[in-house]
Amino acid sequence: MGQPVREYLLTLCVTAAVTYLLTGPVRKFAIAAGAMPEIRARDVHREPTPRLGGIAMFGGLCAGLLVASHLTNLKSVFENSDEPRALLSGAALIWLLGVLDDKWGVDALVKLGGQMIAAGVMVLQGLTILWIPIPGVGTVSLTPMQGTLLTVALVVITINAVNFVDGLDGLASGMVCIAAAAFFMYAYRMWFGYGIEAAAPATLFSVVLMGMCLGFLPHNMHPARIFMGDSGSMLIGLVMAAGAVSVTGQVDPDLLNVKAGGLREATHAMVPVYIPLLLPLTVIAVPVADLILAIVRRTWKGQSPFAADRGHLHHRLLEIGHSHSRAVLIMYFWSALIAFGAVAYSANNASMWIVLGIVLLSAVGLVLLLLPRFTPRTPRWAEWMVPPRYRRVSRATGPEVPAAEWDEEEGGVGPQEEREPVPAGINGATAIGDRSRFVEHRRADSHH
Repeated sequence: MGQPVREYLLTLCVTAAVTYLLTGPVRKFAIAAGAMPEIRARDVHREPTPRLGGIAMFGGLCAGLLVASHLTNLKSVFENSDEPRALLSGAALIWLLGVLDDKWGVDALVKLGGQMIAAGVMVLQGLTILWIPIPGVGTVSLTPMQGTLLTVALVVITINAVNFVDGLDGLASGMVCIAAAAFFMYAYRMWFGYGIEAAAPATLFSVVLMGMCLGFLPHNMHPARIFMGDSGSMLIGLVMAAGAVSVTGQVDPDLLNVKAGGLREATHAMVPVYIPLLLPLTVIAVPVADLILAIVRRTWKGQSPFAADRGHLHHRLLEIGHSHSRAVLIMYFWSALIAFGAVAYSANNASMWIVLGIVLLSAVGLVLLLLPRFTPRTPRWAEWMVPPRYRRVSRATGPEVPAAEWDEEEGGVGPQEEREPVPAGINGATAIGDRSRFVEHRRADSHH
């Protein structure tokens, strides 16, 4: 058991290292290529920032799969299944579409069609939902058409959910990393806990996805030096969806009945898989909720569901007074609570302690949401160890600056602040939106 863990750890480290090392050169390439639109009033960052970070993430994906294919235990995934090849084919298509969108802009319907084509390519190579285990009915086999439609729908929903939540520095990559970690725990238990080989590809996909996000996060944390853009957000969304399709649509529940030692044990083990969309939706519950609310909100106003606005969950957190960093951490908290709570419940759904723990942590999360202006203060003897906004003394010799204004100086954006579009210069791009039409270039600020 120890050796596969070491191989997973090696794959994770290689993927993260390659992604991290490529991000710097990719940033310079994005600046030179002019992939940097103007800042609009609905954006939350204050200066243009380059995107195309998905190029580095795709490089990490390829490196991780290449290394895993030569490891003693993980190479069996490539020998016994075509799913890694299917993932790489679909990822290449969605990544290319994202790169084109980051540089020149692609119509929303064209992007939707490209996402469906990428999902269809994966289906043609065997990465598809084969059956649905339904409580009280049993395992329901799907026709090829039904499996294809359900798989494409799941992939498109996941891609757009991740793309919609990509609005703050480090938000999308951090939330997807949390979801991938929870998914890895579940898939690893299915593979090595019950010896079900069909769960092996999903375990590998989750590890590679974690490495992609961890390698990109240091460059993307607030204040971000580069954005992943659509080339990155759609890519990690597709990888997450591929793992969800693999583990929920191809693991035979009847086989688990035998491995688990009986129907009762198998029932407890397969709680999140009774409905194949349940576990994927729990690990990306926050992005999916944001996606649904955005569609309802825009349709209610008579707008296109693809029309960008400033009404996402992370925008709401900023409006009620949370700083940029705190809004991201709150979103992390809820993502981790829902994802790991679902995995813990699937492992032991007979324990009331798990349910009570989830309820207690949910109450803590609600308290954090209701205290946007609360800023903890550290003892004076420890002030040198923490950022200035957590110190009791003022930041300068003048009058003490309120905590809310400190957040503004740290890069947060007030709820009522209105800004004129800023021409994109040497520093970069927004994550989503129209491209800059300015041709002049300015010198990068000294802090970059």
